[in-house]
Amino acid sequence: MELAAIRHFADNNYCYAVEEGRFLIRLETKRGDMAKVRLHAQEKYLPVSYLDTRQIYDMTLACSDRYRDYYEAVISIDVVCLRYFFELEDTSGQVTYFGNHEFHDTCVTDIELMFDCPQTLREEERFLLPSWAKNKVIYQIFPSRFATDKQVPDEVWYQAPIDLDADLQGSLRGIIDRLDHLQELGVDILYMTPVFRSGSSHKYNTDDYYAIDPSFGTKEDLRELVQKAHSRGMYVILDGVFNHTSMNFFAFQDLKEKEEQSKYLDWYYPRSFPLTAKQGERPSYKTFSFVGGMPKLNLRNKEAADFAIDVASYWIKECDIDGWRLDVADEIHHGFWKRFRREIKAVKPDALIVGEVWHYAGDFLGGDEWDSVMNYPFCHAVRDLVARGTLRPSELLSDLGFLRGNLHRDVEGYLWNFIDTHDTARFLYSAGNDPRKQRLAAAFQLLLPGMPMIYYGDEVGMTGCSDRDCRRGMLWDEARQDKDTLAWYQRLVRLRRQAPVLTEGTVVRQWAEDGEGLLFIERQLGDQRVTLVFHTEEGTASLPELRGQYDLISGQEFSGTLGGYEAAVLAEAGGGREV
Repeated sequence: MELAAIRHFADNNYCYAVEEGRFLIRLETKRGDMAKVRLHAQEKYLPVSYLDTRQIYDMTLACSDRYRDYYEAVISIDVVCLRYFFELEDTSGQVTYFGNHEFHDTCVTDIELMFDCPQTLREEERFLLPSWAKNKVIYQIFPSRFATDKQVPDEVWYQAPIDLDADLQGSLRGIIDRLDHLQELGVDILYMTPVFRSGSSHKYNTDDYYAIDPSFGTKEDLRELVQKAHSRGMYVILDGVFNHTSMNFFAFQDLKEKEEQSKYLDWYYPRSFPLTAKQGERPSYKTFSFVGGMPKLNLRNKEAADFAIDVASYWIKECDIDGWRLDVADEIHHGFWKRFRREIKAVKPDALIVGEVWHYAGDFLGGDEWDSVMNYPFCHAVRDLVARGTLRPSELLSDLGFLRGNLHRDVEGYLWNFIDTHDTARFLYSAGNDPRKQRLAAAFQLLLPGMPMIYYGDEVGMTGCSDRDCRRGMLWDEARQDKDTLAWYQRLVRLRRQAPVLTEGTVVRQWAEDGEGLLFIERQLGDQRVTLVFHTEEGTASLPELRGQYDLISGQEFSGTLGGYEAAVLAEAGGGREV
């Protein structure tokens, strides 16, 4: 038994309320080390001699990553304070007991040697998430390139490759005019990259946070877009760039002019004066990356923080937006995000708050900061598995298991699972422009729990290399669209809605056959049980044991084979054809 790998803390990551009176308790062990794990629990303040409150629960192996197993138990309790410890039996039959960070050879009876969890405290710290957003389908729009209400020649709109500052005259009214396409695709949420006044095409260097960029339209246009989206049952998320501003932002202009005498001196991080950002030299002030045109805001300064929170509140009040995606959010301190959550939820309790971070971000997902994150670990894993072929199916399961085992259980349905964005190469491009690979990647997005985020145009086969050329004009000309890919996306989104077992079901079993490039996930919800099968390689995979089951994707009996980069969702005959 590897004692050093056994890990538990009585905190909000390992012991938390999922609802009043129901708690999830989690324990980590070395992968494959344990045969059985049991949880022993009792009330702290009632001696066993007075009232025996002791309970024993078998813990379930919830998931695994490359090195660890994560055991969980969900228990119902009505106590003042829970005391508990773990009984562990490894594969050799050795038994040990683990309580209050110490190991014991015999069962723990002294409550001071147990872990401690006050019930009321944990319930007051519950992670409350907007129910409307769970497992919904997001569509990311880059407004300057998605749709226009003006006459733009095809040779301008469809230019490829495209330059960073190419003007395609995309607009909010253009988006309004294309809501039918989004509804037919099955989109639940529109997420737009920044729409505020800025001199760039991407608008991540904001000049005026209280004004819609004139090239996009007006505040009234945004309000109309939100209203019409809401009337269709859709939601709208805006992009909040509070890590940095543009050089034309009023506070930075004042600082540049007045230097040490500026009342905005502490809004930024000046290193020396005059403020300079010369090519090939480090700027004389902190910036996003080392981009001189994006000076970093100091949100430890109360006035700067007040400003950012007022902006976020203003657009919720003025246009009834449904939440914020927060740019470069992990480069802003936790204290600000805790305040941001409190004040934004006071304005709109069910507003969705999502941070951009390119790595694991558990420290922001404790329930008092963000609701979710852009799930870059998912993106990287799917890209490495399907597009690059550098990851094995079992490793993808392990990487997803790491997230499942380290985040609050409820967050799984809120992770923004994507395969590309405005900051990355198009998945299709990364996959050598092989549409089969993109469709398989879309299957991973759309058939698993989370909030799948479709980057505009992926559904019609858009391509393009990294962070400039991936922002081409949307393919509205049907002759330019990949109709098979569009039909695939529509079918999977429809299936996702019709078969809640895909997102709400319990994982019964999951495994990989790396040599065959196969990955399997069995899920069950009520009396419906399905097996998801992903074939991640070229050639034909033979699955005779599954022949005759009903494939919910194709709507036909499964032949027992999958072609290269194909997927199936299989149900026993008669057990789910209604989907």
